[in-house]
Amino acid sequence: MKVYLGAAPGVGKTYRMLDEARRRADRGTDVVVGYVECHKRPHTLAGLAGLEVIPRAQRAYRGGEFEEMDLEAVLDRRPRVAVVDELAHSNIPGGRHAKRWQDIEELLAAGIDVVTAVNIQHLESLKDVVEKITRVPQQENVPDEVVRRAHEIELVDMPAPALRRRMAHGNIYAPEKVDAALANYFRVGNLTALRELALLWVADSVDDALQKYRFEHGIDRVWETRERVVVALTGGPEGETLIRRAARIADRSVGGDLLAVHVARSDGLAAGSSPVALVRQRALVESLGGSYHSVVGDDIATALLEFARAENATQLVVGTSSRGRLERFVTGRGIGETIVALSGDIDVHMVTHERAGRGRQLPSRRRTLSTRRLIAGPVAGLVLPLLLTLLLDGMRGTLNLTSEALLFLLAVVAVACVGGVVSAVVASVTASLLLNYWFMPPVGQFTFADVNSVLATVVFAVVAGTVAAVVDRSLRLSRRSARATAEAETLSSLAGSIVRGDQAIPALLERTRETFGMDSAELTCAPVTDTAAVQVPIGEEAHLVLRGRTLPSSERKVLAAFAAHVTVAVERARLAEAAAEIEPVRAADRMRTALLAAVSHDLRTPLAAGWAAIASLRSRDVEFTDEDRDELLATADESMARLGRLIDNLLDMSRLQAGALNLSLRATTLEEVLPTALESLPPQSRVDIPCLSAVPAVLADPPLLERVVANLLSNAARHSPPDRAVLLTASTLDNRVEVRVIDRGPGLPAEDRERAFVPFQRLGDTDNTTGVGLGLALARGLTEAMSGTLTPEDTPGGGLTMVLSLPAADLAN
Repeated sequence: MKVYLGAAPGVGKTYRMLDEARRRADRGTDVVVGYVECHKRPHTLAGLAGLEVIPRAQRAYRGGEFEEMDLEAVLDRRPRVAVVDELAHSNIPGGRHAKRWQDIEELLAAGIDVVTAVNIQHLESLKDVVEKITRVPQQENVPDEVVRRAHEIELVDMPAPALRRRMAHGNIYAPEKVDAALANYFRVGNLTALRELALLWVADSVDDALQKYRFEHGIDRVWETRERVVVALTGGPEGETLIRRAARIADRSVGGDLLAVHVARSDGLAAGSSPVALVRQRALVESLGGSYHSVVGDDIATALLEFARAENATQLVVGTSSRGRLERFVTGRGIGETIVALSGDIDVHMVTHERAGRGRQLPSRRRTLSTRRLIAGPVAGLVLPLLLTLLLDGMRGTLNLTSEALLFLLAVVAVACVGGVVSAVVASVTASLLLNYWFMPPVGQFTFADVNSVLATVVFAVVAGTVAAVVDRSLRLSRRSARATAEAETLSSLAGSIVRGDQAIPALLERTRETFGMDSAELTCAPVTDTAAVQVPIGEEAHLVLRGRTLPSSERKVLAAFAAHVTVAVERARLAEAAAEIEPVRAADRMRTALLAAVSHDLRTPLAAGWAAIASLRSRDVEFTDEDRDELLATADESMARLGRLIDNLLDMSRLQAGALNLSLRATTLEEVLPTALESLPPQSRVDIPCLSAVPAVLADPPLLERVVANLLSNAARHSPPDRAVLLTASTLDNRVEVRVIDRGPGLPAEDRERAFVPFQRLGDTDNTTGVGLGLALARGLTEAMSGTLTPEDTPGGGLTMVLSLPAADLAN
């Protein structure tokens, strides 16, 4: 499938489709035109010359004849390429599919290539955005995924001034529609905004294709096709500063992306990481239009760079080190310096902040002590006692033996805190020997015969060993606590995604792949034979399979929790599917129950009244005057009319519920339907209608529009005071006509307004004498079937206003 995408009508999509069809036909390709809407544009009509056109199917609908693509004829013809216009078009009921994109999918499934076209305003994801810009609701939409699945997407672009000139020259709409179009939908601001939406949407689609290509070809180098700014978050207080700085960098380029990433280490987190702060920072990122990501990695610098390269990031924002000078001297190069050294073609921004250089706790490693401390400890155990000996020798005579022994003991404790058990043993042996030789009498020789000398050496060893054991245990507990914190943080982030509604299975799989830095994550029905893949059972019928790297046991624990979430999501999807299948049956059952409960009285009342009147007229026992006879006939007539209206409402509501209501849309004026609608009102009803000659015709089904207006007027008259008339007015807004039915009754609370449109509801009524409550429900259903809307508003000064909005006939095309 190839899709020509445009920002607005008239940019030339259909012309380009036909031009391509002629080129393919000239090359010998079997091309047919399945459906093309030329809108009487001469250049587009000329493009059909020389092309085989499949005759259109004629469909009867509500008394009218409409043309649609003959899907069966195209399938029987089996061309190599079919040209099918208006991808988002809604088919007239009676065909095989409700939407034209579904017709196209059937053509594709049959092996027929399709060339089609669509405007950006018809994409489902942009429906609300376009409505805010143009103030015109979009009634026909196509899922974005249908367009994204196309093999080719070609943007048909045209600047706003050029498109307006094409409109002014009569190349898009008929001359009588040009002025209104230029003043409304085709304003420069509207067209410019729609053009930007189209450009950005196509850019995102191209970017997805590029990412797929890079993955399939194993390309990990950065291609600077667009600015992607990754900001690294530690969970510290500096995070918000970094996020805002990164957002400003991303905003400097059109279409720049902002991605925030936090690395949760499987072996623990550095001090200062706050889950509460991460939640706030995630909210800030998303409010700035960015996305938040969490990955698991033992080496923070490597994990950040791998994530940045996988996302094709061009810039990486990190905070300057919060370690103090002494800590940097002891521990060496930090994460920021490592990132700069390994970044390659990714630009790194080191952003200073108020916490820079204030120090933090040393990060824990996979082992209890780092390699640096394991080396530095024994060295300190030899060097520190020697330095202390030199210092005390220069102060000989100032301190006594007790003070000197305590200083050596302090040195041993310090070494034990740094290097652990081995360092403590080295320091205690060295300190005891030096103390014995230099400071215990006789000075200058080792003496172990003295009980005091032996006791001092033993005490040194015991104290050093005890301190080292305590330090080692503390570090182990700290590491375990940090590991648990890391795992809890990762799972908390996942749970937060689910709570926010990101629980769709594809989203969870992508989250799992991203978190563990894998190349792919998928669900399979059976175990795979790839021994390099990581596999986790999901229930009894599925397996979670990850490919990319070998996971350590510490990360597999977290993966098991992710798998549990995926299991829940799979089961939830199955239940939702089952519920979706059951819901139509339940809805139909509720409708039948409500119908039987509601109509029992309302059917019986007019039947009984009409039956009694007719029975009286047929009676030979009573002589009726002409006046009495006329009154009985009027009663019978009114009862039968009520019964007829009730049955018509019930049948139409049933057709609406079943989706089988036939429409015959055409240009219809309000003057055409108002007389009949007014005749259906009770004689005592009062309705004021100003002159409506200036109101354009609407695109509607006349009998259905009459029913809608009659129901609205009847509802308003029933609730209006006897001395106040119902007011009906009409006006235009953009390309729509708004009809307002205004009453001065008690009004309707805001919380009850939607309930008023539910079938068999009679808000404020206490009996069934006024009907079964189908009036407003039927009015809204019929209105929406005609691509309109029906909404209630407060009447200024009291009362309720029903706003009926329908497309104007002269602008609907």
